[in-house]
Amino acid sequence: MATTCGIGTIVNVHERELPTAADAVGRLLDRIGSVDDPLWPAPTWLPMRFDRPLGVGADGGHGAVHYRVIRYEPGRVVEFAFHPASGLDGSHVLEVEPRGTDRCVLRHRLVGRPTGAMRLLWPLVVRACHDAVLEHLLDNAERAVTGTVREPVRYTRRARLAATAESVRVRAVPVPAGAGLLGAWPARRDLADAFAVRVPPGTSSDPQDWADGIFHDPPAAVAALLRVRNALVPLIGVDRADATAFATVARTDREVLLGVDASHLGFRASVLVEPDENGSTVTVSTVAAVRTRAGRAYLAVVRLVHPAVIRAMVRRAARRATAPTAPGLVGT
Repeated sequence: MATTCGIGTIVNVHERELPTAADAVGRLLDRIGSVDDPLWPAPTWLPMRFDRPLGVGADGGHGAVHYRVIRYEPGRVVEFAFHPASGLDGSHVLEVEPRGTDRCVLRHRLVGRPTGAMRLLWPLVVRACHDAVLEHLLDNAERAVTGTVREPVRYTRRARLAATAESVRVRAVPVPAGAGLLGAWPARRDLADAFAVRVPPGTSSDPQDWADGIFHDPPAAVAALLRVRNALVPLIGVDRADATAFATVARTDREVLLGVDASHLGFRASVLVEPDENGSTVTVSTVAAVRTRAGRAYLAVVRLVHPAVIRAMVRRAARRATAPTAPGLVGT
């Protein structure tokens, strides 16, 4: 790995010599940006995707970084030009260089001039992330052709934090039509909301895994809030919550329904996982129906904190599901 900075210009190079013929690595390179891309380090990072098959003119990128293909020599070279909005004026290239009949070098070279905020972001955050992505990509290439990696990349703390944050954006959405188990619950809706997160390919598509991660392993602050809740609610005639409050009551291949019918209110939570070629959308929907005056007073308070609590629980589960887990990814 080498990085040099001239007057306003970045030159960043990563390369790895591999003990195999160039054609074998070239076949891996030809799948870059595809659904079955063997090189790009997803799900640790959002996948590289394009608006058409790999070739000159293909437009796309990864996360907030956008670029288009300006040169493609199958099995040998793919060159990308950055979109101006990415904050880099320049290009980056992946290339395979033969070194005899049974060895080759896979190389990535970035040359660009940072513009706008990128002049500050590159040295503070982006360079560490870029270096982690490229070394991880080279690890994937080495693993694909040898079955192992001699010296796996070690993520720095900044790169680890950025990797887990990049793909974890929890947003409020309408209760999805695909949540059929939730839709079949006959009670009225005194509360109804939903929050969704996109996760990259390679993460679990089992809704029970997500239900367990969200509701049975909450952030410490949420767990503390639930303890306070259980200490106070008997004062207003509301039942304490126990483990059965988040028990699975029904499930399909794509949805898990949790909930309980307490004396003051009934509630159901749906965890719906909808996979597609670019990953999955995980949506947590909650509905509640009050049964008593105490339940109505309780729900009025819950409304104030419920969105923040659900967002925190979904965000934690998604970060754990997409965090770097390959050998050597524990940074310093």
